[in-house]
Amino acid sequence: MDGFAEKYAVETDGRAFEKNMIIDGGLRITVITPELIRIEHCENGAFCDSATQAVLFRNLGAVEYTKSSNGNSVIVKTSKCEFEIQKNGKLKSVTLSDGRTVTGFKKGNLKGTRRTLDVTFGRVKLGDGIISRDGVAVMDDSDTLIFEGGGTLAPRKYKDGMDQYIFAYGFDYRNTLRDFYRITGKTPLIPRFCLGNWWSRFWAYTQDEYLDLMKKFEDKDIPLTVACVDMDWHWTDVKKRFGDKVDDYPKPKNPIANITGCFWNPGWTGYSWNTELFPDHKGFLDELHRRGLSVNLNVHPAQGVRFFEDMYSDFADYMGVDKENKEPINFDFTDKKFVEGYFKYINEPMKKEGVDFWWIDWQQGSKSTVEGLDPLWLLNHYYCLDRQRHGLRPLTLSRFAGFGSHRYPLGFSGDTAIQWSVLDFQPYFTATAANAGYTWWSHDIGGHNFGKVNDELYLRWVQFGVFSPIMRFHSVNDARKSKEPWKFGRETENIAKKFLRLRHRMIPYTYTMNYLTETDGRPLLMPIYYEYPECPEAYTVGNEYFFGTQLIAAPITKKADKNTNTASVDVWLPEGRYTDIFTGQVYDGGRRHTMRRDVSLIPVLAKAGAIIPLDSRKSGNDCGNPESLEILIYKGNGTFKLYEDDGRTLDYRDGKYAETEFTLKENGSELKFTVSPAVGDLSLIPNSRNYAFSFRDVTSADKISAISNGEEVDFTVKKTDVGMSVTVENVDTDKGVTVTVYSADKTK
Repeated sequence: MDGFAEKYAVETDGRAFEKNMIIDGGLRITVITPELIRIEHCENGAFCDSATQAVLFRNLGAVEYTKSSNGNSVIVKTSKCEFEIQKNGKLKSVTLSDGRTVTGFKKGNLKGTRRTLDVTFGRVKLGDGIISRDGVAVMDDSDTLIFEGGGTLAPRKYKDGMDQYIFAYGFDYRNTLRDFYRITGKTPLIPRFCLGNWWSRFWAYTQDEYLDLMKKFEDKDIPLTVACVDMDWHWTDVKKRFGDKVDDYPKPKNPIANITGCFWNPGWTGYSWNTELFPDHKGFLDELHRRGLSVNLNVHPAQGVRFFEDMYSDFADYMGVDKENKEPINFDFTDKKFVEGYFKYINEPMKKEGVDFWWIDWQQGSKSTVEGLDPLWLLNHYYCLDRQRHGLRPLTLSRFAGFGSHRYPLGFSGDTAIQWSVLDFQPYFTATAANAGYTWWSHDIGGHNFGKVNDELYLRWVQFGVFSPIMRFHSVNDARKSKEPWKFGRETENIAKKFLRLRHRMIPYTYTMNYLTETDGRPLLMPIYYEYPECPEAYTVGNEYFFGTQLIAAPITKKADKNTNTASVDVWLPEGRYTDIFTGQVYDGGRRHTMRRDVSLIPVLAKAGAIIPLDSRKSGNDCGNPESLEILIYKGNGTFKLYEDDGRTLDYRDGKYAETEFTLKENGSELKFTVSPAVGDLSLIPNSRNYAFSFRDVTSADKISAISNGEEVDFTVKKTDVGMSVTVENVDTDKGVTVTVYSADKTK
């Protein structure tokens, strides 16, 4: 194995279990699970046993099945389904375990996602996903490239062959997604800092201006965890500064580029700090880290590395480029040597200086020197692999590049318009992307350009952002469109601050959901129909979704009524009892509700028995494992297992993490909440913790007890607007505590 393969080879198991394959001339059928088959058709029999860009694993073990023929068709029957496939490879019908026979495979598809929302103005067309209301969905993998042994990719042996995966799981959507991840690879755990608030803006900051801004966020008590610096961190006026030898990037045939008119600007690619704006970039990065911020830099790689870059000389020598004549080092991620040099001379030195991860802003088309190989996919792939070889979690901020892109979080949805129609589409768009396995979309919260900012639209976007996968502000290079909360009215600022603080406090909850995404295939944002697939109402509330295991969110995306100063959202609640976490109002499930809220609130509903851990720290950017937790508790029976690790590295894969189980039991008027002793690597969490147990729908109690390690411990009680809080301090994490509330309240 050469050096490149050691760094960038991917673990795959492309060849299926031998006895699961059926070959009939130019047709091969592979039974992967009882509900998932692969159909290949190639006249010359050049079937593909290599892993592809989308599918890495095909051997999930033996599956029992029978094969028979019916004229010009092959019939494969498993314990769950019967598939009829014509010998030309066309899927004729699927009979599901519930007796339904499906013959059309497009109409019921619940859609997936798309490359970007760049320059969109509302609802747009989405690609097909792997979830269908009819119970059968087709994923076409015919046009992807294959992995070679050395970590590179190559075209397939055939050009006109067919390679499709048939997901026939009926209404079992959760298991469909799990098995999709089994063949395509897991969505990796993202770093903890990603789940806080991000500041990003297209603006030519000086380092003092940027640090002053971070100080102002601190002074306003608005926590941030990620500091993005857009393209102006590097030289952008390159023709003026370095002369006509800097060639324009050829104008792309790209409708987005034609609208914006700037993607071929020679200053968009750059790798050297602008020393006029950042005279001490190392000190700048150090100061951001001291403030508890992780740093993300924007890069447009298309124009390669040119003679004026700091690393040009060494990189040119490495590549054998004529540096005396200032020959550019052309961008080519299909060239192994260029890839290795790119990371050696650009990324690794900048990582050592303090750049935590990169925003890959590729907008220059989908063609490369290898036919069919998208440079965006390659960038996402190699950037994430390079992080892994340094013991860090895969992470970029980049656009979607097809099935399998979930292995390369996070998604950057591009430059959207500042319009209500765009906000109204984003909750549906974000949750629906789960149907393509893509669960970590990040939007320009507040919108990017092509519209006017106003207080109401801004607040509604912030509220959605707080209950979306990634909360990242961004805006165009226009002072009138910047998104600092204090740039708006006092009321707007105060409401925005409240939500941004909540986002930071929710990290213990959302980080646990992050872990479930990797281990259980459960998205943080999940469509309602995943849990209630046989309820027609679940398909009618596209902007409503599960936010983790405990909450249902329904962002408001319409203007307020001028007469009432409230806006409404149509919510369907499954059977059960639900409590709005903001108002304390209780709703009965099993029916629809029209929920009206003023601009300060949106409906976020906790199910009965919900347990929601929050960080109790009152200020600061720190997002590490906290010493104090507030736990929101809602009457009923429930469990929640808090997950914690070092937040950044791959060590958790070797068992270096800790879990703490919370259990709630309701028995008549008795509510018993137990924090079990933490298990796992306890060096990662505090030795003891302060807990504020916030019983959100208990207003009074006849008796309260707190017991840790078999002994009664002290506690304090405080009445709140929506319930009662019981605080127990200095609880040893290896011992836990049980708080029992004997309430005279009747369940609401």
